[in-house]
Amino acid sequence: MIEKIKAGFTGFDATVATPEMMGKIGKTGLGKILGPRGLMPNPKAGTVVPAEDLPRVIKELKAGRVEFRVDRSGNLHVPIGKASFDEGQLYENMAALLEAVKKARPASAKGTYIKRVTVTSTMGPGLRVDPNSAQAM
Repeated sequence: MIEKIKAGFTGFDATVATPEMMGKIGKTGLGKILGPRGLMPNPKAGTVVPAEDLPRVIKELKAGRVEFRVDRSGNLHVPIGKASFDEGQLYENMAALLEAVKKARPASAKGTYIKRVTVTSTMGPGLRVDPNSAQAM
């Protein structure tokens, strides 16, 4: 698979590796290929796992596990669906995302945690959503 990726194959959405394989990935220069695309395995992202946890992680990724991070200005950019999803699926995904954000709130955070919610397509205009009704989902 390493040789296939070096040859230019990037037809995948995520990369999972064991700690033993990370050395080979580094030595072969795959970081230059996978890194800019956001596909490099990372222990913080949960994509570098022991061999016995591989089936669980692969199952989660196939089920649509999405990770979110906050940028420098405190904005959270997370996909909640695709154009092929119906309203119900998008609603469920947004409700699950907001629930995960609420659970991830640090105990030391004071005041209003979610100030604004905007939903947009990749290249379309943003639509503001009332933060109170969004959190009540």
